[in-house]
Amino acid sequence: MTVLRRTAGVLAATAVIGTATPAATAAASPSPSASAVLPSGLYGSADPKFDGVWRQSLALLAQRAVGVTPAVKAVDWLAGQQCANGAFAAFRAEPTAACDAKVAVDTNSTAAAVQALKAVGGHDAAAGRAVTWLKSQQNKDGGWGYTPGSPSDTNSTGVVVGALAAADASAERSPYDLLAKWSLPCAEDGGGALAYQPDQKGKLAANADATAAGVLGALGKGFVTTAGKAPAKGPACAGSDRALTREEVARNGAAYLAGAMSGTGHLVSALAGAAPQPDYGNTADAVVALAAQGWTGQAKQPYAWLETHAAPWAGQSGPAAYAELILAAHAMGADPRHFGGTNLVTALNATGPAPQAAAAQQTGKKTAKKSGNSVWWIVGTGLVAGIGIGFLFSGRRKQRQL
Repeated sequence: MTVLRRTAGVLAATAVIGTATPAATAAASPSPSASAVLPSGLYGSADPKFDGVWRQSLALLAQRAVGVTPAVKAVDWLAGQQCANGAFAAFRAEPTAACDAKVAVDTNSTAAAVQALKAVGGHDAAAGRAVTWLKSQQNKDGGWGYTPGSPSDTNSTGVVVGALAAADASAERSPYDLLAKWSLPCAEDGGGALAYQPDQKGKLAANADATAAGVLGALGKGFVTTAGKAPAKGPACAGSDRALTREEVARNGAAYLAGAMSGTGHLVSALAGAAPQPDYGNTADAVVALAAQGWTGQAKQPYAWLETHAAPWAGQSGPAAYAELILAAHAMGADPRHFGGTNLVTALNATGPAPQAAAAQQTGKKTAKKSGNSVWWIVGTGLVAGIGIGFLFSGRRKQRQL
């Protein structure tokens, strides 16, 4: 779910997987910003056309997770982005104008907004309309794609499951059988991982970003979560001669993530022609997924790595990056105000309008315990080829790596 990954979701729904027609590609292109002047209620200073709703939602979720009350205008900006049918686009420069066919609504922006609106409270009607729209977009296979009518993918399915959980709602068809189908058998390369979606020949490829999203989806959890109770079976992929249960999907996916980070303490990403680099966003997502599974012991090493290395990345990347790190700390029962020498909460607050109030600064597990059970959290897109720069290319992350 990492930072600024909205454009990638559009690409994933179109040319990356090679299933979209030119017309679908055009329809999926987010509306450009009408003005260089950013709304005063918006977090971050980068052009919001690909990720405005996404980063705003993450910022609000992270603030509420640690007891901060966001500015009214920040919440109002998010609520004002909603279309009459309940859906959200990545960004609408003219939110007072009616949404028409040119407004590229998507499941990921909508699902993230649902989680944020439920977390801040007072917007149940708006969240309800968004949930109704999301339920109407479920594919016959039980999953969701990035844009209306696009093929299901693990990342989009995971974030929508998180939204439904936050709203205490259920879909017409279960998404869990689909996640089980996209879980790689333990005996195969990348066993236990989830694929973003099958390729055109039906082959599955391990994708760390999709795996983190799939673990949370299989657990029925969203972006904000606290450490779960560790299952009886340890962190190892376990095969079966039958379809996996949702609990087995989550366990096997978490085992894959733990193994992928056991050497260096982090996930890596690579673009064509470039050397592999640390993937801060997906590592944070993986920490959240491991904690949600109850494997905080396996998450300690990557969390420690993030504490040492990730603050400069977040400073360059903006509010969504700070939010991801806050949510990783929250999931681990740690204090994001003391994150390797950085106060992540203060840094996030500084990227947008001043919050109304903040809870007294507490430390360690006491803070996490008081603020941890009010909202759900998610994850999101990764390069379809299995690269993972955050939620890149899945159904919700950004095209550019920050």
